[in-house]
Amino acid sequence: MATATARDDMEEGLIRKPTDIRLTRRVLVQEMKKLGFIAGPMVAVTLSQYLLQVISVMMVGHLGELSLSSTSIAISLSSVTGFSLILGMACALETLCGQAYGAQQYKKVGILTYTAIVSLLIVCIPLAIFWRYTGSLLVLIGQDPLISHEAGKFTTCLIPALFASAILQPLVRYFQMQSMLLPMLASSTVSLCLHIPLCWALVYRTSLGNIGAAMSMGVAMWSNAIFLLFYMMYSPSCAKTRSPFSVEVFQGMKLFFSFAIPSAIMICLEWWSYEFLILLSGLLPNPELETSVLSICLNTITTLYAIPYGLASGVSTRVSNELGAGNPQGARVAVKAIMILAVVETTIVSMIVFVNRHIFGYIFTNEKEVVDYVTKIAPFLCVNIIMDSVQGTLSGVARGVGWQHLGAYANLAAFYLVGIPVAALLGFCTSLRGEGLWIGILVGAIVQVILLSSVTVCTNYEKQATKAKERLSEEESLTEDMLR
Repeated sequence: MATATARDDMEEGLIRKPTDIRLTRRVLVQEMKKLGFIAGPMVAVTLSQYLLQVISVMMVGHLGELSLSSTSIAISLSSVTGFSLILGMACALETLCGQAYGAQQYKKVGILTYTAIVSLLIVCIPLAIFWRYTGSLLVLIGQDPLISHEAGKFTTCLIPALFASAILQPLVRYFQMQSMLLPMLASSTVSLCLHIPLCWALVYRTSLGNIGAAMSMGVAMWSNAIFLLFYMMYSPSCAKTRSPFSVEVFQGMKLFFSFAIPSAIMICLEWWSYEFLILLSGLLPNPELETSVLSICLNTITTLYAIPYGLASGVSTRVSNELGAGNPQGARVAVKAIMILAVVETTIVSMIVFVNRHIFGYIFTNEKEVVDYVTKIAPFLCVNIIMDSVQGTLSGVARGVGWQHLGAYANLAAFYLVGIPVAALLGFCTSLRGEGLWIGILVGAIVQVILLSSVTVCTNYEKQATKAKERLSEEESLTEDMLR
């Protein structure tokens, strides 16, 4: 009898196993569709925002070397000291708003968005003061006075765009965490289409010159921010998450900064490491060639990074929503599904770049020496594209779960304890030069992926769901006590 029962159980298990596999596959496919629904539009939104800077540099580049060099320095400096910081801090909402929305605390989503906007506008004040004196600071550190003066004027004229970014980035997360993607896609596309003719007119048809590009960027970013803000305030589709501006906005600032600061550090540490690489290339023999090649590589991976960033936006939304809803298994499935998509995406993209390694350098320059150097370094660039895709996706998981502080530690160790020292060693102590610098930063990216993968694998999603529930319950209790 026992033997028959065991046999029946074994047969039942054999019959059930294919069903479970099909179920798992079906769940993964469904999750991939949800992720793709978010990731696709977010790729377009990210690209359209990045192209504001690219188009500005392209327009200004035809005015002459002085305008091009000063504008490039100004945009690079403003990205490092301002836009990257605002973007990083706004990513805290991917944890806070995402989990609140998953827990169906809809009004909390609107309050947190207002909190982020107010907080970031305050942060912009010292940044704007710093930007105002950028020209003088560049002269103090030994840069060419004429280039420094022009870069300072351009950065000063970008200050309105900085404040627009402080409003725009939280609004992007507000819509992203609710998977309301059409308003963002329409708004960012229209602002980009506005920027192209306006930038051309201000640069070439007025006496503003390169300053016109900075003004055009400000107009485009403000138009994007104002459209999304009005959509949030008046659209019926935002009714359930729309909240009045109240004292709760200011009381939530401590919580916001507790997530925003490590989130900004996590993003900025990686961003700054690549900019530091470009600075190092200027110290090599034949700096014009080395800097040109590394700049092409950096622009290539920055543009392509829009794809994994879109995937990261998708997984941060899905993971935070599921954890907020108390569904750790759903978060775990989202992580598995996004890693499959990331591997497929980066395999295709890196293969395309490798196959076209002999020609894609001509997109940026007609100098054969530069193109040949780009061809030589392309295999390392392809590996870097793979690492960027994986780490970008894992960073999205980090923001969804809420362990940005661990991501910050991982990036600090990967790039500043390993990557940059190895880059400096290979670049200056061997004959590899610029190739050695890129290999060093690639080593840092590999270490980063290993560390982030380890944290992701070891994450206890049940515990994270409990922590999210406890934090949201505590916040709700504090709000009720205040209203009494």
